[in-house]
Amino acid sequence: MTDVTPAKPARRAHHWRRDLVELAALFTAVAVADSIAKLIVHGPDGPVLLVASAVALAATAAFHSWWSHRHGHSPPGAAGDPADAGSGAVTGPGAGAEGGDGTAAHATTLWRVRTTVRDTPGSLAALCTALARRGVDILALQTHPLAEGTVDEFLLRAPAELAPADLGREISGAGGRDIWTERADAHDLVDTPTRVLNLATRTALDAAELPLALRELLGRCTIRSQPGQALAGSPQAGGSEGEVPPEGALEGTVMRLRDPSGGTIGIERPYLAFTPAEFARARALVGLDARLGPRMPRGRDVWTLPGGSEITVRRADTTDVPAARDMHERCSPETLRKRYHGPVKDADRYLAHLLSPRFGRTLAVQTASGRLVALGHLMWDGDETEVALLVEDAWQRRGIGGELLRRLAALAGEAGCESVYAVTQSGNTGMVAAMRGLGLPLDYQVEEGTLVITARLVRTPARPESPGPRPPHGPYAPAER
Repeated sequence: MTDVTPAKPARRAHHWRRDLVELAALFTAVAVADSIAKLIVHGPDGPVLLVASAVALAATAAFHSWWSHRHGHSPPGAAGDPADAGSGAVTGPGAGAEGGDGTAAHATTLWRVRTTVRDTPGSLAALCTALARRGVDILALQTHPLAEGTVDEFLLRAPAELAPADLGREISGAGGRDIWTERADAHDLVDTPTRVLNLATRTALDAAELPLALRELLGRCTIRSQPGQALAGSPQAGGSEGEVPPEGALEGTVMRLRDPSGGTIGIERPYLAFTPAEFARARALVGLDARLGPRMPRGRDVWTLPGGSEITVRRADTTDVPAARDMHERCSPETLRKRYHGPVKDADRYLAHLLSPRFGRTLAVQTASGRLVALGHLMWDGDETEVALLVEDAWQRRGIGGELLRRLAALAGEAGCESVYAVTQSGNTGMVAAMRGLGLPLDYQVEEGTLVITARLVRTPARPESPGPRPPHGPYAPAER
């Protein structure tokens, strides 16, 4: 490489002829100004003309200053329309008008779009140009390099009148393929590093957050935790846990990871293959959970019953299996039948499943002596999370079930669940009353003699795709989130 030293600027040549011309022009201007001043002053209206001239010059200077200040910062091409120039709107076919303060003059819609483009210079620029022609604003962009191309994931703000099919055609015309589109909301506006750090913090504080964190990290997907030895004889246990290598496995739309608590974690989503970058992020989150080991918030709330007795409400986990088994032995067959809709067998196996933080969250109620008298379960089942209650016979009709249900609904709302549902019998008036006590909109549905009560926690727009059939209920139902 050759170092080039810039030459010193050449000395400007001195032209004496220019100096003579400028000096002559100056003398001429002074002579003309003196002649005009004498003519005006010695005239009948000389002072009035001088004052009027001064006012006219001052007014002209003020108008010029105002005009320059108003139009000096207008965007290129916006001077044709004063309204557009003041608001900073971008003109053009299909452009969405947006004010200078960031508020949209027209209705817009947030979209998450993923497409694969060729890994060549200019391919991303062509795609961005196509979106700009339709007035689409790119709010965020992630790239996932692949061997055969690059997967670009966009967060877009598009005009409301732009249909998803039209958006897909624009992207396809610009060279995109394997296009996937989904409605987004304000939560997606958080940048990726911030979101990942928040998910890592949630996972570090509570082991039960891992399935939820994976769901939020990877978007709409189905997550199933397959236990290891706890449910070795269940139909869902299968035998695939041993086939998953320590580093996990990625197969298109399915990834499988080793669960630090035993078993496997399966993640699946339709029509959209996982990228190596997403697989690495999920694996890092699971690795963090493995390093931290078993953990659970140990907060305890003391609650005074109407009769004056004090009870403690706390989180429960698999260490509470012996106490939960003893409580089951004290419950009457009728109470257990209402809870499990049939005979209760092999309590050790399904209690380990229900109390595992991988499959949901459990609240336990214990007396001052430490005796467990009630359990409330929140079990991940997609967007419609299941709740279940069991209160020992001697402690029923004291408001314990309603208090547990309110706390479980609050936990579901914090986890981003849209609804909670309870599966019970029509004669279980206690569970029906507890669900009504939430003060939320309720849906009632009878399925083969079983009553399903759904409480809507939030109101959200309808999903593009219809939900699939409800998975089986009970201790061995797969946990999804």
